[in-house]
Amino acid sequence: MAASHGVRCDDPDVLKHGSNLLVHLRPAAVVARIAARTALIRPSVASHFARDLSVSAFLDSRGVPVVTPSAELPAGPHVRDGFVMSFSTYVPHERGVRLPHDDVLKLLPDLHAELRHYEGPLPTRGPLDDVDNVLTYLDGRGAPDLDRFRAWRDTLLARWPEHHNDVQPLHGDAHPGNLLLTPSGPVWNDFEDAWLGPVAWDLACLSKDEGAARHAVEVYGGGAAPSDVAFHAETRTMFGALWAVFVEWS
Repeated sequence: MAASHGVRCDDPDVLKHGSNLLVHLRPAAVVARIAARTALIRPSVASHFARDLSVSAFLDSRGVPVVTPSAELPAGPHVRDGFVMSFSTYVPHERGVRLPHDDVLKLLPDLHAELRHYEGPLPTRGPLDDVDNVLTYLDGRGAPDLDRFRAWRDTLLARWPEHHNDVQPLHGDAHPGNLLLTPSGPVWNDFEDAWLGPVAWDLACLSKDEGAARHAVEVYGGGAAPSDVAFHAETRTMFGALWAVFVEWS
């Protein structure tokens, strides 16, 4: 696909092979993102890729350090041989090095302030769509013991409205792995899961229990109730456990 647009690649480097496949098309400063497991449970996976490109381009226009859509070929998203893919700019960084959680929390207020200006369409159910889609996929594969996940989901869903206040555009998956450490500083990456939700969700990406939730709010500087962060942390725990089953059966 890249070659059809004049991009030469004779030394491809796989940066990540998980939910998506990320490949640096060396020597070009281009990274290809190809939907892998995400394509199995996201009927609209191309819209997720388009969202990543749109939010990244918007933030770049406002001076936020982000991984930008590629300028060397149309960024996409594209469909080629049944695979959904997009292209971004390769950013030299320290691979495998992660910022401490507190440092990420200190960067989030500025990111959220800029994201509030984003006016593009965003989903409003966030991870709930993925939860439902994963359950449907696993049910079709005959995976056992799904009732406990459905009960867990329904319990959280009943409490969802009370923890879903003051929504705004979010990163959606604001963990240290989505910040690249470069010589000029941290660079935000991967807005595929951006959605319209409470700030507490992004803080929950960096919290595992009530104590961590309180600490996250303190470091962030307010903006959310610790109880909301703790609730969304539990939602992420549920989804993480469900995703582990999905990985086993996909």
